[in-house]
Amino acid sequence: MQVSTMRSLDRYIGIPLCFLMDIVWVIASFFRSHKKREPDLSRTLFIELSEMGSAVLVDPAMRYLKEKQGSELFFVIFASNAESLDILDTVARENRFYLRMHNLLVLAIDVVRFMRWCRRKQITAVIDLELFSRFTALLTVLSGASHRCGFYAHFDEGFYRGHLLNYPVRYNAHVHISINFMSLVHSAMGYHKSPYPITPVEPERLIPVQARISAEEINASQHVLDQLFPAWRDMKIVLFNTNASDLLPQRQWMENYFVELAGILLRERADVLVVAIGSEEEQKEVQAIVDEVNDNRCCSLAGKTHLRQLLALYHQATCLLSNDSGPAQFAAVTPLKTFVVFGPETPDLYRPLGHHIETFYLALPCSPCVSASNHRKTNCTNRQCLSGIYPQKVSKALLDYLHSLDQDT
Repeated sequence: MQVSTMRSLDRYIGIPLCFLMDIVWVIASFFRSHKKREPDLSRTLFIELSEMGSAVLVDPAMRYLKEKQGSELFFVIFASNAESLDILDTVARENRFYLRMHNLLVLAIDVVRFMRWCRRKQITAVIDLELFSRFTALLTVLSGASHRCGFYAHFDEGFYRGHLLNYPVRYNAHVHISINFMSLVHSAMGYHKSPYPITPVEPERLIPVQARISAEEINASQHVLDQLFPAWRDMKIVLFNTNASDLLPQRQWMENYFVELAGILLRERADVLVVAIGSEEEQKEVQAIVDEVNDNRCCSLAGKTHLRQLLALYHQATCLLSNDSGPAQFAAVTPLKTFVVFGPETPDLYRPLGHHIETFYLALPCSPCVSASNHRKTNCTNRQCLSGIYPQKVSKALLDYLHSLDQDT
């Protein structure tokens, strides 16, 4: 199902359904006890469907809930993004539910399966991580959980998703998304009684844990590199993530800039090996960039590694240059030095966690042009926020970093 189709369904079907569910909920309230109960977080379900990187960004909040409340954690996500939960394995595999999005019928069938799964798992609370999705708001109710926490518009207009959350939290568009996620957990735990999350979030709480990479995974990644470029052990591997997700393709730095940057690095450093990564669906586009560079020290690994192997590859590499997308977020749970190019979104809100991240961002007057208020949709075609970040500036940062490593050895 196309992203544009999903957005249309969420708006034109989601709003009426939320309105109808509100009416049903009001009628049902006459037959329920109104005695205020303490939040039962013993079996808490997190909902985040569309963004793979969010599995890393929300991890500190999930671990905090588990540490403070002893909660058993559950997660629902689109099947196409399910692999992201394998990065840290914070949620047990048997506690994950995958929604398929092939078409509307399949999705409807999976919603029914989801309702049965929640009751079998005896879900007691739901924390909705999505930014004002009507579909996920409906899922919170369909889960059968008595405690439902998620982002709420409060006095903001244009975010209608019904009144289905009994632990609403006002989304703050001026702080990092990981702080917003932590505020949801604080609210679910009863730290504040109003939609305003007044509980401070300590910076050390947001430091991600490091992913555990097995010796077998390291060996597998080395074998892949042996086949790609046998002399790689004598090289400094610079990874390129040249693609962005279908959710917001406008985040993609210009392909010709990647080509020019690769040429600069290969000319300046005889010990550099540029390796472009990507999914199986991105193989053609990635290979086109590699072909244009036309150097045997520029290779493609797109489609040749699964996510865990990619994490192992991060341990072999020297640094990563990435668009603002999932692979940059995944690098936060590894020691890999990471450079991220931001355009229509801002690092103030979506910078990968960790201290080894460096970002490029012009902060134009129009930036960021996507947000929760427009469901991260833009029709900008000029993309001056990205085209103004020239390869020469990025290459200087990467070359300076490589030079610093020379001095340390």
